[in-house]
Amino acid sequence: MDTRLTFLPAAALALLTACQIAPPRPAEPPAAPPPPVAAPAPPPPVAAAPAPAAPAPFGDAVLAAAHSLFSNAPMTAQRQPVLIDPLVDGATGMESNATRDMAAKLTELMARSYPQLEVLEFNADNLKRSPWVLVGTFTPINAAAQADGPKDAYRVCLALADLASGTIVSKGFARATPEAVDITPTPFYQESPTWMRESLTEGYVKTCQGTKAGDPIHPVYLDGILASSQIAEGVAAFNAGRYQDALEFHRAALSIPQGQQLRALNGIYLAQQKLGQRKETEEAFGRIVDFGLAQQRIAVKFLFRPGSTGFVSERALVGAYPMWLRQLARRSARSRVCLDLIGHASKTGPEPLNERLSLLRAETIRKRMAAIAPPLKTRTVAQGAGSRQTLVGLGTDDLRDALDRRVVFSVTECPPAR
Repeated sequence: MDTRLTFLPAAALALLTACQIAPPRPAEPPAAPPPPVAAPAPPPPVAAAPAPAAPAPFGDAVLAAAHSLFSNAPMTAQRQPVLIDPLVDGATGMESNATRDMAAKLTELMARSYPQLEVLEFNADNLKRSPWVLVGTFTPINAAAQADGPKDAYRVCLALADLASGTIVSKGFARATPEAVDITPTPFYQESPTWMRESLTEGYVKTCQGTKAGDPIHPVYLDGILASSQIAEGVAAFNAGRYQDALEFHRAALSIPQGQQLRALNGIYLAQQKLGQRKETEEAFGRIVDFGLAQQRIAVKFLFRPGSTGFVSERALVGAYPMWLRQLARRSARSRVCLDLIGHASKTGPEPLNERLSLLRAETIRKRMAAIAPPLKTRTVAQGAGSRQTLVGLGTDDLRDALDRRVVFSVTECPPAR
């Protein structure tokens, strides 16, 4: 016996010995083959996301979005105050005849079909009641539901923001056909001399378009809602011809840190212009220029004749242009900035012509400013964007779509001195 086995434990050694001397066992019959395994059933097909409803006539689309909004809101037995922060065009941030019509339809629907909701004015006093605030946008889109390219429909977006919880409690969407939709800006926005994408408006749009039920209200909008209420009251007062009230509301907005917005500065300029305060009006426009330069970008709405680099002939529309150019030139020169002047054109002609025309218009403004402040000759460059970035898109070539023929003043890095 191999002596190495003596190192194994006795029980293991006995078992090993038994295995070595046991007679061989008869072979067992082969086991029956296992039953075949059924192939797994294919997973059920994943349901595709429902296609958005086809665009409906404007009024029907607004009501469809509104019913979805209100029917999914968490109603209680107690009446819930609702404030409508004026609805806006999602591309420009401006109020239009269409967005005002939407607000009227929403107010009427709540009064008729949702008595649990108490509609109140959007003002500072009512904000203290921790209401729901209804925000909404009306945005031109193409067939692929994108804001770029041709405008085939309008997207209606509505949201209820609960100030008590700081969250979105309900959303509503629909699409509207473009026929019979009046997107003419309201008087305040038609007559405002300048435009930019400003923070409060962006926060408003993102609260509606970039959220779902349960999400927090966009912080910029939530923090600035008191200032928004002052601006909204100022805009409403101007549209109603109450210019002294408009002036006071916009001054109140500027006294709030979040109210340092271009709309408030435009509001002061417009109110003082209507009140005949010429010196104060020029100072107000100067503050607009300084604000735009600090923000690195501002668009000024010059009304050119169609297909021309000359201004329209109506004195009431262009009478302030010499003062605008004077303030733009002097304050730009004083700030020692360099500027790209980017011209834009409306979609009323072929694009190659629009590109050339927009460049010539920007060059016209550049030369007039340089004549007032010669240092700007070497610190300004004219560019043309054609009609690729229209925002209103009416093609009326008048005050209603002046924003599409804007000249943008963009602060840029100055070239090194030679």
